[in-house]
Amino acid sequence: MNLEDRHRRSETRSGSALERFLRLIRFSHTIFALPFALGALVVAANGLPSARTLLLVLVCMVSARTAAMLFNRFVDWSLDQRNPRTASRHLLLSKSAVGALLAVNSVVFLASAAAINWLTFVLSPVALAIVFFYSLTKRFTAATHFFLGLALAISPIGAWIAQRGAVDLPPFVLALGVICWVAGFDLIYATQDFDFDQREEIRSLVVNVGVARSLRLAQLLHLLLLGALIGFGLAAKLGPIYFWAMPLVAAALIYEHQSARSLDVAGINRAFFQSNAFVSAVFLIAVCLDRLV
Repeated sequence: MNLEDRHRRSETRSGSALERFLRLIRFSHTIFALPFALGALVVAANGLPSARTLLLVLVCMVSARTAAMLFNRFVDWSLDQRNPRTASRHLLLSKSAVGALLAVNSVVFLASAAAINWLTFVLSPVALAIVFFYSLTKRFTAATHFFLGLALAISPIGAWIAQRGAVDLPPFVLALGVICWVAGFDLIYATQDFDFDQREEIRSLVVNVGVARSLRLAQLLHLLLLGALIGFGLAAKLGPIYFWAMPLVAAALIYEHQSARSLDVAGINRAFFQSNAFVSAVFLIAVCLDRLV
């Protein structure tokens, strides 16, 4: 083990158990999907939802995402150890602790969904199965990026059902946009693992079509995202404030793709977090200004 590896392992073990847990599940990335769920909730409520509904939706979102991340870590335990980018993840928590926390968060999600309404209760096991299924897809399909998008796309649909107890067209249009958005930025992110995925014979669209074509596909998917966001605004009958925010979303996506061209790991990670956090935040702010002001 060289000095750099020892330093990385030392950093991984640092911090409290809570801090290591939050790093393991990449808790900061919760801000990506959460604004789309909250935006759908605000539109469904035509204003502020009740405090009870808002709290339960937040608990469902956080617990479902946490359970999904823990499931991913659990089933990819040995694979992550062989990938230089993720090799130290197993040092954050033991595998038994990950399994126990996975069970706890799954139960919290199911219980919270049951407390909202009958339809969310019935659909909650389906939602949990979808977010877990993503972690298995890399074993049999190169379209895993789209399954990740699906896993996040069910959040605005779930939030809408939590408020109205029924399904409607607008959240499905938004969910389609989320699928394209997530698949696009995951393709960009996956370029970092090209060599590893090729060596391990992992099914990956980036490996199948190459880095250049993957980046072009990501551009197309993000163009489709813009179309879906506009379609959601029309379907939900949102006002001018919402549509005026769309150029800001477009600018953030352009910045992300320009940063991705260099294939610089630090640049990709910076653009990945900043651009996508900005996109989701602008969406939520625009919806709230339209419905609450």
